Amino acid sequence: MHSLFTRLFPLFVLVALSASASAAAPAKSTPQAASATGVYKIAIDPKVSLQEAADSMRLRANAHNLKLVAELPLSKQVEAMTGEAQKTITIFQFCDAVTAKKLIDLNLDFSVYMPCRIALIENEKGEAWLVMMDVNTAAIANEKRLPKALQEKINEVRTALIDVMKAGAAGDL
Repeated sequence: MHSLFTRLFPLFVLVALSASASAAAPAKSTPQAASATGVYKIAIDPKVSLQEAADSMRLRANAHNLKLVAELPLSKQVEAMTGEAQKTITIFQFCDAVTAKKLIDLNLDFSVYMPCRIALIENEKGEAWLVMMDVNTAAIANEKRLPKALQEKINEVRTALIDVMKAGAAGDL
């Protein structure tokens, strides 16, 4: 029997490709959308600097008790490796550790969704976006053993992450 991860691997590839394509051509995207592929994205207000967006997300996540467990300055790493200036790509990783542990206890395959990631991406036109995989994906939502209380908690985390993105997009410090 294939593991859940093996069955969902094509979905992960599709989500990654969708996020990549969306970041490359956001002009055709809506400012806020949860797409059919499970990607949620918000355009950052052009008046908001990337630093203000990042600071706003960190502060709002803290207010929701979501811990910033990692911040990956991917574009800076590429710059260091290639010597060429890069548009900003930073991956923020947030976690509600108790909820994460409960999901992993239920099904260790859910560990691939953790921690929750929000990417701050500047495209070639200089437009900035916040992009994340929707944590309430079909894989988790369709888990038959998922207790109602845990599903509610996942929804709370999702709502908090969207609020973090909205704060970043608006520069709400």
